Amino acid sequence: MTLLYLEDFAAGQVFKAGPLRIGEDDIRAFAGVYDPQPFHLDDEAARTSIFGGLAASGWHTAAITMRLLVGSAFKPAGGIIGAGFEELRWPRPVRPGDELRIESEVLEVRPSKTKPTQGMIKARTTTLNQNGEAVQVSVDNLVVQRKPPAG
Repeated sequence: MTLLYLEDFAAGQVFKAGPLRIGEDDIRAFAGVYDPQPFHLDDEAARTSIFGGLAASGWHTAAITMRLLVGSAFKPAGGIIGAGFEELRWPRPVRPGDELRIESEVLEVRPSKTKPTQGMIKARTTTLNQNGEAVQVSVDNLVVQRKPPAG
């Protein structure tokens, strides 16, 4: 595992990971604990909802995205530490049996003006299903350590 410092990142770099298959039991288990709305838990309620069938919580999709990102070659020194989202959207639902993958593109790299040991990366992470359709798009600001001084 190669840790990457701020200086190792450049706009245009892309990190990919996946796929990860999402089962019906996974959707229900996550929703049962964290987002217990009927369209995430009950087939009939889901069928009559705007989703027209069982759909994963957007927060479940976000957690899966994080899991895939952690398993990718995107390894900032100090960990993947979020400072916030500029954008987070779910253009289509995740369904039982979907296989999700991610593509995370570095958009911007900038050193901190006040903290010389760190900087920020802006990245767009797109979570895609097996058909290449986006199920989540986020633009994230991440705190990344700078390389320690030599010597």
